[in-house]
Amino acid sequence: MIRGLIGKKLGMTQIFDKDGSILPVTVIETGPCTILELKESPNKVTLGFDPIKESRAKKPQLGFFKKIGVPAMRVIKEFASSDNKEYKIGQNINVDFFKPGDFVDVQGVSIGKGFQGGMKRWHWSGGPKGHGSMHHRRVGSIGASADPSRTLKGTNMPGQMGNKRATVQGLRVLKVDAENNFLLVQGGIPGHKNATVYICRSAKKAFKSLDEVKPAVVHKVNPMKQSKAKAKAKKK
Repeated sequence: MIRGLIGKKLGMTQIFDKDGSILPVTVIETGPCTILELKESPNKVTLGFDPIKESRAKKPQLGFFKKIGVPAMRVIKEFASSDNKEYKIGQNINVDFFKPGDFVDVQGVSIGKGFQGGMKRWHWSGGPKGHGSMHHRRVGSIGASADPSRTLKGTNMPGQMGNKRATVQGLRVLKVDAENNFLLVQGGIPGHKNATVYICRSAKKAFKSLDEVKPAVVHKVNPMKQSKAKAKAKKK
């Protein structure tokens, strides 16, 4: 089975669970993804997503798409697979590949925020706030004196913030809309609206039914504390 699918982030909203609690969810348009290539040893599947006009595709890619008889795709991504026997080139995989209760890892490119100072980028507390400080938001000491006489690698400094590949792990699938190819996952994911994301089955968490009831937590009573409370009550 293939590990994941390609999708497009549509935005965030909220839904109610069966107990009436509000759950923040991200809506992802997942699929249909078209199988473009099958590889063995190791097993991998190449998927295409979001058809485009032929005039917008590069000529080498357009020749590849015509050769296998599928329309040109904007996004091409390779996923690991445990077994390719049930797949064939040109086959479409829809959002019903996932089901409510699954856990997924979502990968995307975070929103870029440009060049930022250290207080915004690294949450520095800043310098004194008085008028004579002249060191409100600036960089302080960034290296030692005579030894090592240089700025150490990895020092938190002002610079480019965001616009990096990020992965959010262990998000729970709350709803699957097969008619519209919508996948609703609990929580936020990286990227702006209409950003391309990759949704993979979680490597750390297994399926857990949404109807499962959490067991009530029984707190143990410390007998020593209980006897002390009784002793105090008798003295009164």
